Amino acid sequence: MKTPIYLLLIVCIFASCNTKQTQAEIDYTSYVNPFIGTDFTGNTYPGAQAPFGMVQLSPDNGLPGWDRISGYFYPDSTIAGFSHTHLSGTGAGDLYDISFMPVTLPYKEAEAPLGIYSKFSHDDESAYAGYYQVRLKDYNINVELTATERCGIQRYTFPKAEAAILLNLKKAMNWDFTNDSHIEVVDSVTIQGYRYSDGWARDQRIYFRTRFSKPFDKFALDTTAIIKENKRIGTATIARFDFKTEEGEQILVNTAISGVSMEGAAKNLQAEVPENDFDKYLAETKANWNRQLGKITVKGDNENDKVNFYTALYHSMIAPTIYSDVDGAYYGPDKKVHQSDGWVNYSTFSLWDTYRAAHPLFTYTEPERVNDMVKSFIAFFEQNGRLPVWNFYGSETDMMIGYHAVPVIVDAYLKGIGDFDADKALAACVATANLDNYRGIGLYKKLGYIPYNVTDHYNAENWSLSKTLEYAFDDYCIAEMANKMGKKEIADEFYKRSQNYKNVYNPATSFMQPRDDKGNFIKDFKADEYTPHICESNGWQYFWSVQHDVDGLIELVGGKNRFAEKLDSMFTYHPAEDDKLPIFSTGMIGQYAHGNEPSHHVIYLFNAIGHQNRTQEYIAKVMNELYKNEPAGLCGNEDCGQMSAWYVFSAMGFYPVNPVSGKYEIGTPLFPEMKLHLANGKTFTVLAPKVSKENIYIQSIKVDGQPYDKTYLTHEQIMNGATVEFEMSKTRS
Repeated sequence: MKTPIYLLLIVCIFASCNTKQTQAEIDYTSYVNPFIGTDFTGNTYPGAQAPFGMVQLSPDNGLPGWDRISGYFYPDSTIAGFSHTHLSGTGAGDLYDISFMPVTLPYKEAEAPLGIYSKFSHDDESAYAGYYQVRLKDYNINVELTATERCGIQRYTFPKAEAAILLNLKKAMNWDFTNDSHIEVVDSVTIQGYRYSDGWARDQRIYFRTRFSKPFDKFALDTTAIIKENKRIGTATIARFDFKTEEGEQILVNTAISGVSMEGAAKNLQAEVPENDFDKYLAETKANWNRQLGKITVKGDNENDKVNFYTALYHSMIAPTIYSDVDGAYYGPDKKVHQSDGWVNYSTFSLWDTYRAAHPLFTYTEPERVNDMVKSFIAFFEQNGRLPVWNFYGSETDMMIGYHAVPVIVDAYLKGIGDFDADKALAACVATANLDNYRGIGLYKKLGYIPYNVTDHYNAENWSLSKTLEYAFDDYCIAEMANKMGKKEIADEFYKRSQNYKNVYNPATSFMQPRDDKGNFIKDFKADEYTPHICESNGWQYFWSVQHDVDGLIELVGGKNRFAEKLDSMFTYHPAEDDKLPIFSTGMIGQYAHGNEPSHHVIYLFNAIGHQNRTQEYIAKVMNELYKNEPAGLCGNEDCGQMSAWYVFSAMGFYPVNPVSGKYEIGTPLFPEMKLHLANGKTFTVLAPKVSKENIYIQSIKVDGQPYDKTYLTHEQIMNGATVEFEMSKTRS
């Protein structure tokens, strides 16, 4: 007997629904451990944030110092506020804006710098993507945090008490300094104001609008004059809002921020959090995170690997941050308010770090945001006269080196992403690369390198050797874009400039070496020493910063055998036990420092000389030993997602050694199955059914069922939804 067609349809629809339901039921946020990186040198924060959100609502321990550069340090036992802005693993001590603290009376107050605080225990603390919770021991107040893109939502569960909520716009930590602040009452549940500050972000302006879910009984303002160089420059403001609370009573504190105005903050609050409903916004943000994290699905039996992977993917989506208000307004580096037209302005670009892997990852996970980020760069150029180096909150910090907005723009252009104006983008790249009075660029163009013995206003930090190598890479990127656009003259000029790395190679030492303005190499150079001429690295670590011309580098040192010897030495020449390494040299394997970005591509260079097994061995070692599901689970600064993006790519089985090449060097996969769900509707799949902690070596590769003999995968293969199959073994191939 035939089954009626309508019954078959019902069965098919039911099966389809079941499949979709099963996919939807996977809660990727539960695999995110926001405490990873909050101990040791990771400098992450555990608080609540929407993907790429303007708000980073997180607890602050209340004390300054390197370990608390992101506000929170896992070994601490105090909390002194929950503020709305934080930097993820940058090593820069700024932000901590709009800080609230709930208390019961009388509250506990210590001497400055801690101030009003509470003890807490990690036993009473939890977090996942988009959510943070802690119980303040001294007041028995349970605090829960979640966030939309531009708003932070706090839920305080009080005991029966005379209670208060403090808003402290006076306190500043680490590099931050309060210039001025203001708080005003709008009505019985609404306040607004601003905090102006100086720090890493110069002349930073944060405006806010806050709505309580319950009218406050009393409001008190404590103001003090801010004196700088014997002049009053502003007012430091602390507000106290008193409440009588019953046992288990909950008060919501809904706060929107803006870089533009109090009116902008009010619009953000109305648009994103019009209701007093914590659970609703938590559910929305959780769903948002699940959509983002679900773009890459992995299968495997090791739960810690899954937590490390999804936490890394989460950390890669913390920054850059949305900077324009819901109406498109944003504050520019020219100190004027600008209006985006149909695109979102982004800030917090740690480009010296993130151009390497984080931005290439976004081309697959966030192509629409990539388009907006490039438009943000172009706007920044138009308002500031050069592309950003490390910008946030309408300010150029000039931190680190290179002009690494360039590879981000070029990678997007070469991959055909977005609708940004390519002519404007290329013009901005060329103009930035020709600023003769900025950080030695004029000397670089004249001599073919930056001399270590000549400094100027913008070259005061020296780092001459590193700048030469970084500029050469960026110049190659410009040449590639110009070449594809048919602008031969520009392409030829910048291809020639991209070879400048050869000018700092000393054949006598076989290292890149600083030179003076007469062409002499610096004397008594030791490659394992950390000097002012090399940016946060030594000569071993920066030698390999020629991602755009690995073949040229091999030829420079005398061929593949000599290159292989030198590369092996990189991983086997260990620092002496009594060597005092700088804070950025962590995650060491010989001279390789995984805790800092210049080393990140080096393991993959074994592929270029036919030693793929060495790449596979060291990649597995780093993934399995230097990324852990624990607070001290990162071996170096998170750096706005770069440390984590390295892991995401490497766990998938490949990595962008040259971020604009469209080629991804094959390493070793971490999971038996990985699927990358692309915006074009296709799915790129990596299968390695026999992979394990022992089976790290690739015996053979198939792409779409056909034998494959290359050491790299291509952008086209990824975007076409290819299936890559790895045959794994514990023995070297």
